[in-house]
Amino acid sequence: MDKSEIINVSGMRPEKGKYVLPFLKGLAYTLKNFFSKPVTLQYPTQKTKRSERWRGLHRLNVDESGKLLCVACGLCAAICPPKAITIIPYEDEGGTRYPEKFVIDELRCIFCGFCQEVCPKGAISLTGVYDYVDYNRRDFIFDIEKLKKPETFEFKGK
Repeated sequence: MDKSEIINVSGMRPEKGKYVLPFLKGLAYTLKNFFSKPVTLQYPTQKTKRSERWRGLHRLNVDESGKLLCVACGLCAAICPPKAITIIPYEDEGGTRYPEKFVIDELRCIFCGFCQEVCPKGAISLTGVYDYVDYNRRDFIFDIEKLKKPETFEFKGK
């Protein structure tokens, strides 16, 4: 082995006494955090503030009379990247279109907000509900009735 290939590790060590100041700085930082009050939220009774742009569970909006604003145009289902939206349109004798079946699989959804942006009637929006929990996969499939009131599915605790 050639002398140029040998690395002298002991030569890289600081001089004697140069390790005390970094040690004391680390100790001071640890003691400062040890005696400070912890930042803890008592979830689910206390929740963090969400921004206005937060995208949570979907809502199908209704007008003043309680009728759905959705005209079943299918744009939201067409633009949805994971294909989480299923719409079956229906047209009555008067020519009014509305969704006979409107289903969103919340487990497939990536909450991109494309469905909200593309809707010409403003019929679908994303709420601030972010903590919907359940045990069964079928409970994450939202139909029209569930989509009208997504705030009821917010986690409140035991």
